[in-house]
Formats: sequence, structure tokens, C-alpha cells
Amino acid sequence: MAAQKINEAHEHIAKAEKCLKTSLTKWKPDYDSAASEYAKAAVAFKNAKQFDQAKEAYLKEAEYHTENRALFHAAKALEQAGMMLKDMKRMPEAIQYIEKASMMYVENGTPDTAAMALDRAGKLIEPMNVEKAVDLYQKAASVFENEDRLRQAAELFGKSSRLLVRLRRLDEAAVSVQKEKSIYKGIENYPTCFKKTIAQVLIHLHRNDFVAADKCVRESYSIPGFSGSEDCISLEQLLQGYDEQDEDQVYRICNSPLLKYMDNDYAKLAISLRVPGGGKKKKSPTAPQGGAGGAKAGEEDDDYEGGLC
Repeated sequence: MAAQKINEAHEHIAKAEKCLKTSLTKWKPDYDSAASEYAKAAVAFKNAKQFDQAKEAYLKEAEYHTENRALFHAAKALEQAGMMLKDMKRMPEAIQYIEKASMMYVENGTPDTAAMALDRAGKLIEPMNVEKAVDLYQKAASVFENEDRLRQAAELFGKSSRLLVRLRRLDEAAVSVQKEKSIYKGIENYPTCFKKTIAQVLIHLHRNDFVAADKCVRESYSIPGFSGSEDCISLEQLLQGYDEQDEDQVYRICNSPLLKYMDNDYAKLAISLRVPGGGKKKKSPTAPQGGAGGAKAGEEDDDYEGGLC
């Protein structure tokens, strides 16, 4: 079966080469037909699991579609070449071809297809290179944003934000979440804005920037429905507990279902949040802040030894 498919592929390549020949009566190569034959050869090689030869055939198809100014079809062929490299476990090269294809889609005037290709590339590379996935998702988000495909842009900024948190690139994560929140506010998806405010607060507190966290909550009062909502009350209590070094209150909010069942990367921020001063429990409003005795008491009373919240 494989040998038959390989023979079939070589027959298509022979036909493609014939299409490219010129003569006294045929002055110009038939790039369109040549590209079509290379596409058929690529599929035959692919079915025979000859992925390297399939990749080369797809690259030839892309070359002749480009000669014929059929940029959309050339880009699709480049994407397919990338997928063959993926099957050969040569992922960085695969991503290069998909990125090249996305640029060609933009040049062709089909930016949505470009963004979708970048998103697919991000999903492929994410398990092995999170940094590259962030780059691809951000590029895809920017393309969608430029095309006013705002919901798709927000979703991709969301993927980027979560990965930036995972990488502990928290300054960049804060910027990315703000972009998400602005888009969701613009399209009047207010409940999602509330969740993004929680994410912002957790990120800023992990950055040791209480002022920025507090500002995010205060700015969110202008979002319809936020003031008095469960999200708002929980954040106010979280900030109060954090500011007063009340480990009990911070722990309770961070381990509430509202925060604990967020996207996994944000849930991890919640349960790993420490109060300033080493994680002591607050005894009373007038109790002295800090001190070795307070920290020790907190460690003895808390099974997590101050490590979760």
C-alpha cells in the first residue's frame, strides 16, 4: 500500500514537471497545474507516511501558487508543510512555516485566517515551549483586535495572560489582563470583567503592589453590577485582610469557591498568596503587627504553615 502511494506521488511530480516546461507553442509555465499536481503528490506521500517528502511537495506547491499570485493557497500549503514537520516531531521548524503562512494570509487580505493559524501554532508549541506559545497567542490576539473581532481577541489575550502567570512574568500578565478586561468592558460582558478584576488583584498582590490591586477594585466600581456583587465584597475583604496582615481573613477568601475554582493558574495564585510579615494570625485590631511570637502562633495553628495563604 505504501509503495503504491509513493509511486502515485512520483507520477504526480512527473506531471507537475511537465506542466512547468515551456516550448515554442507554450511560452509560460503552467504554475497552477503544477501546484495542483504537487498537492496531490504531497497527499500521496502523507498517506504513505513519508512526511519529509510530503513536506517538500507542499513547499513546491506553495512556491508555484506564489508564482501564480495565489497567496491564500500558497499559505495553506505552507501550513501543511508545517504539519508534516509536526508529525516528524520537528516542532520549532513547524512553527516557523505556520508563522510564515500567517504573514502570507495577512498579505492576501485574510487576517482572520492568519490569526487562527497562529492560535493553532500556539496550541501545538505550548506543551514544549510556553514562551513561544505566549508570543503566538499575543500575535493572534492583536490581529483579531485590529479586525474588531474583539471576543476572539479577548480569548487569546486570556490564554496569554494565564501562561504569563505560569511563567511568573507577572508585570506582563498584569498588562495582558488589563487588555482583556478593557475588551470585555467594551463589549459589555460585565460578569467576565469581575473575574478579570479578581485575576488582576491576585497578580498585583503577588507583585507586592497593594496600591495597584486596590486601584483595580476602585476602578471597577464604574462597571455596572460590580459594586455590591459577591466578587466585589470578596475582593474588598481580601484587600482589607492583606492590608491588616489578617491571615485568617486572607486564607478564608483565597480558599473560597469564588477564587479556588478560577482558571488553574489564578487558583494557584490564590492559594499561594501570603500576607505581609510572615503569615501571622491577627489576634485583635490592637494586636502588635509582626514579631516572632505572632509568626510562630500562625505556624502552629495552620496546617499549611503559612504556605497557602
